[in-house]
Amino acid sequence: MRHIETNEGRSVRLLRVGEQVRHALSDILMRGDVHDDVLATHHVSVTEVRMSPDLRHATVFVKPLLGKDEDKVLKALRTNTAYLQSEVARRVNMKYAARLKFLADESFEEGSHIDTLLRSPAVARDLGVEDEE
Repeated sequence: MRHIETNEGRSVRLLRVGEQVRHALSDILMRGDVHDDVLATHHVSVTEVRMSPDLRHATVFVKPLLGKDEDKVLKALRTNTAYLQSEVARRVNMKYAARLKFLADESFEEGSHIDTLLRSPAVARDLGVEDEE
């Protein structure tokens, strides 16, 4: 069997399973299936799930709405990891239940920082771009 990889080096299968896990987690959190006060009062976006090559570990990147109480939300997700793992295993048909690891998604802050740098007067001067605003 041929191993197909994307530009990022991850196989299509890993990406597909990661998306299935992301959809399952999003559905669980959206419906309020987790009986936790913090998760009940916060909307959480599951932005990405990266699967390990053996599909036994999943790194889940999450972001609370407006970035509010990120530490509390991460702690609540980590506290309820066993329940979330069992629900994902029930909804996503895999040989082994993937172990979930929750991390804050920092990509929005990184993108904002890069945008700020690109809009700085020093960069515009170096590029020879006139200020259009």
